[in-house]
Amino acid sequence: MVITRNSTSDESSNAPITNFSHCHEGILSQLSKMGELPALALAAERARTWAESTRSFFREVVYEHHQEEERALFEAVLASATPGDELARVTAITARLTREHRQVEAQFAKLEPQLKKMAKGQACALDAAAIELLVRDYRAHAAFEEAEFLPLCETILSRNSNHMAALGLSLHMRHVSVAASPT
Repeated sequence: MVITRNSTSDESSNAPITNFSHCHEGILSQLSKMGELPALALAAERARTWAESTRSFFREVVYEHHQEEERALFEAVLASATPGDELARVTAITARLTREHRQVEAQFAKLEPQLKKMAKGQACALDAAAIELLVRDYRAHAAFEEAEFLPLCETILSRNSNHMAALGLSLHMRHVSVAASPT
């Protein structure tokens, strides 16, 4: 004898079991997501740390570097350049580099509130395009300075050892006064 089941009655009689099965699928899916939390927490901690170290680095190193260039190096090279074409070239380059310093500082100032929030673990909409622009602009700035200006500085200042020594002393005194100042 063959027993046939009414498929409608089978589905309705198995519905509670099917519901438990679907519930388990949902629980396992959520637990899989939970399993990713340690890696995400590590990434979030790295983001907080990097955001704060970037803020500190920019404030303590980049701004100071720009000041040293403008107040010590640029002034020394301008004072030592031969009048005429060389002085005109140095004047144009230092004006360009100073503009670029202010530009990247302004770009950073716009990003700093976002970095501050991130460093505190607060939600923020980090402007990736602005970060890419800042990085690109600073790379171009540094490349120009390294390729064009610093070799020119060396040429100009090496003509007179006193000029190079004066620059070295000026930088030393700035660092000594920074180190001696109360924090």
